[in-house]
Order: sequence, then structure tokens, then C-alpha cells
Amino acid sequence: MPKTIRELADELKVSKQTIQYHYQRLPTKNRQKDSQGTNMISLTAERIIRDKVVKPLAANIQQTGSKKVTKTSKENNELIATLRREIEDLKSQRDKQLATKDRQIDHLTKLVDQQQQLQLATVADNHRLKDHVQKLSGQLTQKTNDNLSTGNDLFNIQDKKSKIAKQKIVKSGSNKDGIHTNRAIKRWWKFW
Repeated sequence: MPKTIRELADELKVSKQTIQYHYQRLPTKNRQKDSQGTNMISLTAERIIRDKVVKPLAANIQQTGSKKVTKTSKENNELIATLRREIEDLKSQRDKQLATKDRQIDHLTKLVDQQQQLQLATVADNHRLKDHVQKLSGQLTQKTNDNLSTGNDLFNIQDKKSKIAKQKIVKSGSNKDGIHTNRAIKRWWKFW
């Protein structure tokens, strides 16, 4: 069955231009066109084009393969030794970094412990001081109540004394004119 240029190019995994180039180089008796004018490749033309395209591809693959440089086992051993040294260096650096991080973690853990102990001591002191303040305020309240009651008693006593004093009116002796006057007893604390 005849194929188009595109179908053969896709099958051989080459460009359409490559197939077109080789198709145009074929003798005219091997070139065909369908009713629409599209170039069709017959089985004979396909074999010829395939031989021309596949041989250079195979030659390119062989040349590319021969150009590759193979390393000797000595070079491989040196490379392996170098890689192992690098791995050891990286491991030692990693171990040093981990040791440093461990020390930092231990130090920070100690600091957190100290902070927590300090916080607990501060809280305990605060509770102790709060209890002491409450105790003192209770004593102060009691003394104030006692003083108020004592103050009221004194006020009542002074009121009674002044009432008694007003009731006691002493007749003083006659003055120069011979007039008798009634006077209340004056005491020094009543002047204010």
C-alpha cells in the first residue's frame, strides 16, 4: 500500500524534508501521485528511500559511539577514591555541626529551666507578699474600727461632762460692785 511522505517520515523518525529530498532524486518511474496530486511512495520507492536514510543514521550512531571516551579502571578508581574522601569530609562536617547544635540545645534548655525556676520563685514571693498585705490590711481595719469606737466613747464622755458642767453653775462671790453672777466652770480644754 502506498504511503505519503509524512507517514514515511514519521515511521523512520526523520524530517519530512529529508524524505522529500530523497523522493525527488528517485527515477520518474518510481514516483507516483494520487488523484488529488499528493506524492505517494510505492513499496519499491519506500525500500530505496529507507536504505538511503537508515544507512547514514546507522553510520552516525556508530561514529558517535566510537567517539565516546572510555575511562580506564585506574581513572575510575581515582574518581571513586576522591568521591569517598569528599563523603568523609561531608560526614565530619555534619558531625561537627550536629555537635554544635546539641551544645546549643543543652544551653538553651538550661536557660529555660532557670527561667522557669525564677518564675516559680517570683510567683511564690508574690503570693507570700499578697497574704502579708491582706493580713496587715485586716489588722489595720480592726484597729480603725477600735479607734472609731474609742473615739465615739470619748466624744460621748465629753458630751456628758459638758452637760454636767452646764448644769453646775457655781455662784461666784460678789464682785466689787456687789453683784452676784452665775458662772459656769471653765476648764482649759473647752477653749477650743
